Amino acid sequence: MILLKNAAIVDGAADKPVTGMNVLIEGDRFREVSDKPIKSSAQVIDLKGKTLMPGLIDCHVHVIASLVNLAQNALLPNSLIAARASGIMHAMLMRGFTTVRDVGGADVGLKLASEEGSIIGPRLVMSGKALSQTGGHADLRGPYDARERDYYIRQLGSLGRICDGVPEARRAAREELKGGADFIKIMANGGVASPTDPIQYFGFSREEVTAIVEEAEMARTYVAAHLYTDDAIRRCVECGVKSVEHANLITPATAKLMVERGAWAVPTLVTFEALKQEGESLGLPPVSIGKIDDVRLSGLKSLDIMRSAGVTMAYGTDLLGDMHRRQSEEFTIRAQVLPVQEVIASATSVAADVVGMKGRLGVIAPDAFADLIVVDGDPLKGIAVLTGQGDRMAAIMKGGEFVKNTLN
Repeated sequence: MILLKNAAIVDGAADKPVTGMNVLIEGDRFREVSDKPIKSSAQVIDLKGKTLMPGLIDCHVHVIASLVNLAQNALLPNSLIAARASGIMHAMLMRGFTTVRDVGGADVGLKLASEEGSIIGPRLVMSGKALSQTGGHADLRGPYDARERDYYIRQLGSLGRICDGVPEARRAAREELKGGADFIKIMANGGVASPTDPIQYFGFSREEVTAIVEEAEMARTYVAAHLYTDDAIRRCVECGVKSVEHANLITPATAKLMVERGAWAVPTLVTFEALKQEGESLGLPPVSIGKIDDVRLSGLKSLDIMRSAGVTMAYGTDLLGDMHRRQSEEFTIRAQVLPVQEVIASATSVAADVVGMKGRLGVIAPDAFADLIVVDGDPLKGIAVLTGQGDRMAAIMKGGEFVKNTLN
């Protein structure tokens, strides 16, 4: 047992730290949280002068993306991809992200490896392979590649798989769910990192999207969709998609529809800044370089539009290759237009709801998992203390066990 005393808690629920708190940790859970002294024989750690936060949650990652050039990444040996994913996941944990939601690529093996401790990384919530139509955002073959489309199903380094028509879409969704997917991801718009789909392209017919949504609903889960353009967002929300990834080109009317239909958004602004600054030097193909500004320049405006409409927004990054190191920069980008309290909540309580663990993650509360970070400084006064590689995090705990501890 561990007793944290004199804690100043910041979790996104208030615009000031809640000071003078005592937190008892037993096993992998928070057992008691009180502003009164807690009597216990537990090891005592005094947090006076530091900030206690729930473990952070990133709702849009690709842990298998070791290269910026996704087509090349998909051709690497599975063993190499797994080894690199281990390093990517460990670095995420050391930045304070104790849970991540993989939206294309990770398989149940990586999830189990994290759960059993073979990989020292965050909890992994995953979609398995993202579903794409031929020529869509997860079809990385390019115009001159005649490789059979099913080749990529067997490649751990591939973000997605191809399916065309309602029967194939249903089968692919069912296979991903059978394989351990926690939700389904679809590529429902053109994308930057793929070779043959301009941003304005739709992905899948309405009938295909509706069928996939039904498959997810029958499994008591939901569909997340890669979406940039306003009309693509609207048609997917009308078809029942719950999680809108990116949403850079959304309009107020569609944002209002999202609220009416109970959909949420996972913006990922940092990836577009990173791709603009580093993409070419890290191997992003010219066809992708040419598409970056189509979505990058509308990012901050989209946050303002969605906040005004009341859209729930979770924290996401969508980084690739060497750019993973910029995972925490999303905090400072969003803080340019959003209140810091809301930015923090996007990576704590809001994100916990998106990953299906409301009340069990993203909070310092009795019976929640003991995932936490201890920060030097107050992120409500300067959110940059959460950036970098966890340098200003004195301690990181996942499931009641310290993975970093410089407090004693």
